[in-house]
Amino acid sequence: MAAASSAARRASAPAGRLEPLELHVVDAAGAPRPGALVTVEQTRHAFGFGCTAFTLAQSGDPEAAELERLWLGLFDTATLPFYWRWYEQTPGTTDADRLRALALHLRDRGVRIKGHPLLWHTLAPTWLLEKDDQGVEEAIRARITREAREFAGLVDQWDALNETVILPVFAAEENAVTRLAQARGRMHVIRLAVETARAADPTAQLVLNDFDLTPAYEHVLEECLEAGVRIDAIGLQTHMHQGYRGEEQIAEVLERFSRFGLPLQMTETTLVSGDLMPSHIDDLNDYVVASWPSTPDGEERQADELVRHYRTVLAHPAVESLTYWGLDDASAWLGAPAGLVRRDGTPKPSYHALQELVREQWWVHRDEHRADEHGVVRLEGFAGDYRVQLDGQSQEITVPRGGLVSRLVPSSAPRRD
Repeated sequence: MAAASSAARRASAPAGRLEPLELHVVDAAGAPRPGALVTVEQTRHAFGFGCTAFTLAQSGDPEAAELERLWLGLFDTATLPFYWRWYEQTPGTTDADRLRALALHLRDRGVRIKGHPLLWHTLAPTWLLEKDDQGVEEAIRARITREAREFAGLVDQWDALNETVILPVFAAEENAVTRLAQARGRMHVIRLAVETARAADPTAQLVLNDFDLTPAYEHVLEECLEAGVRIDAIGLQTHMHQGYRGEEQIAEVLERFSRFGLPLQMTETTLVSGDLMPSHIDDLNDYVVASWPSTPDGEERQADELVRHYRTVLAHPAVESLTYWGLDDASAWLGAPAGLVRRDGTPKPSYHALQELVREQWWVHRDEHRADEHGVVRLEGFAGDYRVQLDGQSQEITVPRGGLVSRLVPSSAPRRD
C-alpha cells in the first residue's frame, strides 16, 4: 500500500482494528530475499459487513442485476429469511430450494450466509395453533433439525431464537410459540431451540437476538449461562426509525453486553432518510402511513449518522459484525425510507459514504511492496483474507485479530511462524 494510503487508513480505522502483517520473504533454501517484490491485496474483511438479501433474485432482470451489483459492492455477509410462516406455509412444503439456490449463488461470490430465524413467536405458522403443547414442541424440534441439517456447510450462522425477552408475554397475536413458553417456561424454549440446532449442525454459530437492549435481556442471558445453555454470540438490534441513538448510547450498550465475554453482533441496523417516526410510538409496527418518502435533507442526515454508527460499533473490540436491515427502500421494513438505495434504484449518499469507509478507507487495495534489507515486508490492515503475489504466483492468507507473521517461500503457501 502506498505510504499516503496507509497513513489515511491508520487515521480512519477505529482503535484496535488494524492488524500487523509481517511477511518474511525467503528463497527455497530459507535465505532472506532483500528487495523482493511482493504484491498484497485484500479480498474480504473478517468483520462481517452484512445486509439482508431477502429480495436479491437470480432473474436475469437488469434492475435485479444492478441491485446485486450494489449489494456485492459493499457487503460480504447476507442474512436470508427463514421466517417459519412464510418458509413452510403448509406442513411439509418449504422454500428450501429457492433459498438454497440464492445461498449458493452468494457463497460463490465470497459471501457468508446467516439464516434468520430458526424460531420466533412472531411469524410462527398459524397451522401450529392446531397442535397441543407437546405437538408444538415436536414440530419446533423437527423444523429446526431439518433447516440446520439441510443447510449445514452453507449457512454458517443462525439466529437460533428471536426476541426472547417479550416471548412469554407477547400479546399482539395469538401464536403457539408464546403459548409453549407460558406453559413450559422461556428457558425451556430457548434450550429447545439452541440445543436442537447444535445437535443438527455442531459447526454453526448460534445467536440469541433481541430488540430489547434493557437489563431484561441481560437477565435472559444470565439465565442461559446459569442453565448451561451455550450461546455463541449475542445479537443486538438497533432499528432507529425514531432517530439515531447517538455514539454515547450505542457505546454504552456495547460495553454492557460485552461483560458476558461473547461476540456481539449488531444484527438489525436501520436509519431512515426521511421524516422520523414520532417518538411516542411504542411498537414500531403500529406506525402506518400512506407514504414515507426519502428527502434530500434526510439522506444527508442518514449518511452522516451511519458513518458515525459504524465507527462507534467497530471501536468496540467485542463486535464481530454489523448487519444493515435492507439495501433498498423498495423492500424496506415498514415501508420506511431506510434503504441505502432509493426506490428508483439509485444509490443514496449513505451508500457512497459506507462504500468509501468499508471498501476504501478500511481496505488494502492491490499494491507492490519491496522487502527490506532483511527480506521483510511490513504493513497494516483490517483482519481478513488477502491475496499475496510473489514471483508471479498468488497465495491466499488470512490475517486474524492480533496480526500475522508468515514466511513467503516460492511455489508454496505462506507458512505462519
